[in-house]
Amino acid sequence: MKPRHVHRSEDCRAVSEILQRVGDKWTVLVVGKLGTGRMRFSELRAAVGGISQKMLTTTLRGLERDGFVTRTQYPTIPPRVDYELTDLGFELLEPVNALGEWARKNTARVNEARQKFDAACPEGRSGNHF
Repeated sequence: MKPRHVHRSEDCRAVSEILQRVGDKWTVLVVGKLGTGRMRFSELRAAVGGISQKMLTTTLRGLERDGFVTRTQYPTIPPRVDYELTDLGFELLEPVNALGEWARKNTARVNEARQKFDAACPEGRSGNHF
């Protein structure tokens, strides 16, 4: 039997790596906030809410490494560091915003489906426990 779609393993790995970066909860929130313009670290941390300093630093470094964000440090006391989206980051903003909008529009439907599933399934099989 011949497979309908041929997937090369290197393509799958490349897509998986990128989706791991852009599909991360904090990445989505940071990219969304930076979509409004350049922000200082402290402004970004306050805007995202609930993110630790360490996690924000890790997320921003990953986004910078992957070319989605630029970091500009100014020689002031205390040091000032600004972050902003690159052209690639703004391209990412479009699907991120679309996914966020889809989630907002469909939250009630997903919650309803979860309730039906949980009510119909025997104990121990609800949620992510398959």
